[in-house]
Amino acid sequence: MCRDLNISNDDFIRTTEPRHHRASQELWRRVAASGDIYKGDYEGWYCTVDEIFVPETQLVDGKCPTCGNKVERLKEESYYFRLSKYQQPLLDFYARHPDFLQPAFRLNEIRTFIEAGLQDLSISRTSFQWGIPVPDDPKHVMYVWFDALTNYLTALGFGTSDTSRVDRYWPAVTHLVGKEIVRQHALYWPAFLMSARITPPKRIIAHGWWLMGGAKMSKSIGNVARYQDYVAVFGVDALRYFVMREMPLGQDANFSDEGMLTRFNADLANDLGNVVSRTTTMIARYCDGVVPGSPKDTRDERDADMERQIGATVGSVKASFETFQITVALQTTWDLIRVVNQYIVQREPWALAKKADQRPKLDATLYHSADALRAIAALVDPVMPEAASRIRTMLGIPQERWTDLRAGTLVPGTKLGPVEALFPRIEKTVEELRSMNEKPIDGAGLPAEAPRAQAGEPAAPGATQAVGAGATPAEDTRISIDEFMKVELRVAKVLEAEAVPKSKKLVKLKVDVGTEQRTIVAGIAEAYPPEQLVGRTIAIVFNLKPAKLMGVESNGMVLAASVDGGKPVLVAFDQEVPPGARVR
Repeated sequence: MCRDLNISNDDFIRTTEPRHHRASQELWRRVAASGDIYKGDYEGWYCTVDEIFVPETQLVDGKCPTCGNKVERLKEESYYFRLSKYQQPLLDFYARHPDFLQPAFRLNEIRTFIEAGLQDLSISRTSFQWGIPVPDDPKHVMYVWFDALTNYLTALGFGTSDTSRVDRYWPAVTHLVGKEIVRQHALYWPAFLMSARITPPKRIIAHGWWLMGGAKMSKSIGNVARYQDYVAVFGVDALRYFVMREMPLGQDANFSDEGMLTRFNADLANDLGNVVSRTTTMIARYCDGVVPGSPKDTRDERDADMERQIGATVGSVKASFETFQITVALQTTWDLIRVVNQYIVQREPWALAKKADQRPKLDATLYHSADALRAIAALVDPVMPEAASRIRTMLGIPQERWTDLRAGTLVPGTKLGPVEALFPRIEKTVEELRSMNEKPIDGAGLPAEAPRAQAGEPAAPGATQAVGAGATPAEDTRISIDEFMKVELRVAKVLEAEAVPKSKKLVKLKVDVGTEQRTIVAGIAEAYPPEQLVGRTIAIVFNLKPAKLMGVESNGMVLAASVDGGKPVLVAFDQEVPPGARVR
């Protein structure tokens, strides 16, 4: 999978390796030296399939909640770790490091669990022999999490005479883990390390689950997606883009054929593909395939604004990657892509090319468009390396480091390479693609033989394109699924609310949207006093451009309904949904 999806890694740890045995036993000795390991008996319900003891409170009809198989009662001798000793040290650590676990609501869950009281943890077994022997007592083997978590240090050479990589990298590391093992990573692991006098890692990020049909993907259920099928139709970069764009940090996300097709046509073909095609085709046509210069005496506010947009986007994307907010980074990059498309529409270079006296303005327009493409190629490189490379080839430029990335550095006179369609539209509906295959593709992927649209000239300015059956009649006011998918509806939680001075209808809200906190002004004051709004879960338009209402900048719109101009009624949810979850 790593090879097929263009993924690289520096190391790969198997916990059966000798280096991992050394590291785990060294950690055990250090914890034991702190007096935090003692011997006792362990009794509980054991799942032989998952090889774990399951607390009685977590059993479902007497069965394992993970695999659904029957459990059996076992009792055996065990070593225990004094986890209860670290209840307050852990809470103090979280207070000093509020960004230790992301997203923030996961840290709140862990803190609540700890505050309810910690019990000592069984960390060895005698009922089986596989595993790492306990130092000085080989009849015991370390139980799962004590040794498994140590692999983060194993990779750096912990437990050997060469500590150079531990000294260089630890603790400035990030663990990216599934949300179902947050407790082990954010509670057990730092406690083990504190006992061993080792600083806990800088950050742990708990990612969500991919859902299909509203349920977690499961081989036993059959609702799984074969990446090979999607790659065959959409390509590697498109699949990489979809999964990184669709899942906000820490949230669950839905994997669907409709979503994949829509993202491909709307984001990659219409937005990115269109701006690349427009810019390179016009430079080839009007400038003999050579990037023109941008005379300073022709620069206007739109040109200056374009450079400011590039600079702001680069800074924002860097910041988002620093905090692993890859979805946000892609949203920000796509904002720039749309700005470039709009810049081209407003400047109308095809019209400027018909007037000799407008040549300087034409050159400036094409230069700034190409310069923005150069920056965009660099920004999408981590997610879509092949597409980024193809854009650079078309522009005739080398790969750039983010540390050097800024506006206005494209060298005039650069000769373009061969121009090609970056992401040709797929002119088939999901239903048509499904009909090409004998079996439904829910969980199986789109059929590999699905055809793509042929590469061609860039769309005329202002022209619309339809997916599937054909163009919508001009008098039809309905919007396409592509247009609708550009609207980001998200779940938000109201943190603060106050009335807007001199307004009867407006209320100022501070909301948590999962990835950040925002201020939104909503016209719901007549129906909802501010004090009744705090703590409520609401739905908002997430990607609306900021607007000032009564002097207050609003970053989003609250969804509410009203009948015949009556008081608004907020859109609500019948069960708990975390901030940042997408409304579909």
